[in-house]
Amino acid sequence: MQNISEIEELIRLISKLPGLGPKSAKRIVLKLINNRDELTKPLANTLAKVYKNITRCNSCGSIKSNAEGCNNCENAKGKYNKICVVEDIADQWSIENSSIFKGYFHILGGTIASVGQRKEDLLINSLVERVSKEKIEEVILATSATVEGQTTAYYIQESLKNLEVKITKLAQGLPVGGEIENLDDGTLFSAFKNRSNLKSNS
Repeated sequence: MQNISEIEELIRLISKLPGLGPKSAKRIVLKLINNRDELTKPLANTLAKVYKNITRCNSCGSIKSNAEGCNNCENAKGKYNKICVVEDIADQWSIENSSIFKGYFHILGGTIASVGQRKEDLLINSLVERVSKEKIEEVILATSATVEGQTTAYYIQESLKNLEVKITKLAQGLPVGGEIENLDDGTLFSAFKNRSNLKSNS
């Protein structure tokens, strides 16, 4: 790449994206360079708009436009009595696309044991507040079947233990170490249908 600093920096940043390494990043950068008007300029403009206008909801953790309210919180289609707790946006999208779950989502933004992740960053206190205020009857813990995911699920369970709410988790049919976003619809359906009850005060 002729040691051009701007190009080297772009390769370094693109290679940080999921599923991409230095070789893939170089191919993408070359494609952008060779298609400046068709790709590079509109991509740069769109990224600038996303950076300026798209944020994370402080209540539920979903993404929203600064110009509008949070669709996940407001949910114009109706009020629900269930909240599904997931680790990140990709998990929410996977479950939504499968049409398995009808209800609210709460996106933690990671797990407790993640490197550099603090409990305060995971919106667990916000989850407790939502359950209290929105008359939620069931909290479904849909964290991954990793050590970090299960540790986070246990912490959430402890945080909700004083509330009158049913707590369930996805069935153990989930593969050990499995990430929610990588599961097929059949596995997700089975995991939701056969979810186990962790606590019920009813």
